[in-house]
Amino acid sequence: MPYKTIIAKNDYLKRDTMGFCHQFYTGYMTRGNPDFLNILKNTFNQELYSNLLTARDRVVGILMKDIPVILEETGLFNSLVVCVPRAKALSYYKPAQLMFLEAVKIAISCIPCVDDGTDCIIRIKNTKTTHIKKQTSIPNDGPEPYKGITKDTCKIDKGKIKDRSIILIDDIYTKHVNIDEDCIQALLDSGAKEVIFYAVGYTIRQILSIDKDFIKAALRTGEEVIFYSIGDEYVQRRRI
Repeated sequence: MPYKTIIAKNDYLKRDTMGFCHQFYTGYMTRGNPDFLNILKNTFNQELYSNLLTARDRVVGILMKDIPVILEETGLFNSLVVCVPRAKALSYYKPAQLMFLEAVKIAISCIPCVDDGTDCIIRIKNTKTTHIKKQTSIPNDGPEPYKGITKDTCKIDKGKIKDRSIILIDDIYTKHVNIDEDCIQALLDSGAKEVIFYAVGYTIRQILSIDKDFIKAALRTGEEVIFYSIGDEYVQRRRI
């Protein structure tokens, strides 16, 4: 079940935004880390298709459990589900590198009270892939994240977005990268009525404490973030 937190306003985002995540991301191949998200990125297009299908189906299952809980928690039924685009132009990627997007589409088709808006933001210009820190065999051209990068490098369907409540989905959220914050603001600037954010994984350094109602975690920067449990309350309400 998802955790609730706040995506804090900053230079990229003008107002605090309600955020949710499924689990914590502590680093590739660390204990309990959702490494299936790294498989789905398939950055070098070398993952076995069978592994991609397994990872895709896992994400589908997570979304089909979490999104209804989020709808119940927020009351934002009839929302439009939008994906944060990958760093490069859409045409850059092979189908096997777009299977997180495929997972979102499959899940949306099975969840009542949401519409598919995964084509509402399409990257048309390359940007820097932020999770690639070292020089590799593939080019990593394009600018680092900056304020307004979503509007500058993406085609945004304002007609579909205008006056809609949006659930914006990404695979992994890392505070201070600011791609997600910039994307939220781009949606608001394009006429969205409201935006909430959801990531399957939320990058932290470690869990500091666990209470019955919340978890306190430290980020890699040393900042502390509170995550509130909402799933148990939802399950109890559904049983009444």
